[in-house]
Amino acid sequence: MHLVPADRAGHRTIDGHRVCEAIAAIGDTGHVRSWAERFSLLADPGRLALLLALHRAGPLAVTDLAVATGMRDPAVSQALRLLRTAGVVTGDKDGRVVRYRLVDDAMRPLLNTCAAAHDTPTATAAG
Repeated sequence: MHLVPADRAGHRTIDGHRVCEAIAAIGDTGHVRSWAERFSLLADPGRLALLLALHRAGPLAVTDLAVATGMRDPAVSQALRLLRTAGVVTGDKDGRVVRYRLVDDAMRPLLNTCAAAHDTPTATAAG
């Protein structure tokens, strides 16, 4: 039980070697917190829709994202502001138009998985 922190060393365990494996799997709490924050961004259907659109279609303006997602422009702007603050997207100004794009490379595999699940045809009843 060499990985158990001192403040938990006196606690009873059933499978001590598995506890050590679990601690190693969890790793640094800062890393866990960072990923939890990423997942919280994906937990909102509107933000997830925006991220999927940007991931698949590339840079898009607020109005185009609103049409694509069925959201209102102010809701898109508010979601993009949150995503930009989190460092997930950035806006590139082209004259009077700002086009947003995905910049968090760690988010891409998650969005690929989500998009692949969407692209997989579901079984339907034969009739």
